[in-house]
Amino acid sequence: MSFGDRVNQFDAWLLDRVFQPFADALPERLPAMEVGMSFQIGSIVLSAASISALLVLEGMTLGNVVTNLLGWFFEVVFYIGIHRLRGMVRRGYQNPLRVMLAGMRPISIPFAVYAFYQALTADRVYELALWFNSLSQLVFVAGIYLISCNMPPPGHRARQTAFGRGPLPNELG
Repeated sequence: MSFGDRVNQFDAWLLDRVFQPFADALPERLPAMEVGMSFQIGSIVLSAASISALLVLEGMTLGNVVTNLLGWFFEVVFYIGIHRLRGMVRRGYQNPLRVMLAGMRPISIPFAVYAFYQALTADRVYELALWFNSLSQLVFVAGIYLISCNMPPPGHRARQTAFGRGPLPNELG
């Protein structure tokens, strides 16, 4: 099995075994797509806070400022693009964003790991700003995985069991 196959296998496992059960457990009025989009906005705000803090602390050269602002702009454009595609995601059908974001999901994980490494090894003066960046990356990863989850059909919560333990007590009668 190639490295790419292993990455795809891990991505499918993470999506199907971690995020999809979480998405299925959400209330019907709060679908995973909405939570994921909220996470994406949160990521954009945290990233802006990190960039702003580094600018105030004079921790970036002009080249770093341009690179970070372009990265932040990419996050905003990504959000706008997903926002425009959200109408394609319908309850009870396969989520087309699952396939569309198949390359983006696994690559976002190493970026988040690297952001945590940067925060752990940063000079004390820049530490807080880089922790904002780390949190931004983590929220982005969670958001992109939630956006990729399938939305269960209407009425799914009424039939759903409590994490495989059988019917809920109010469903027994």
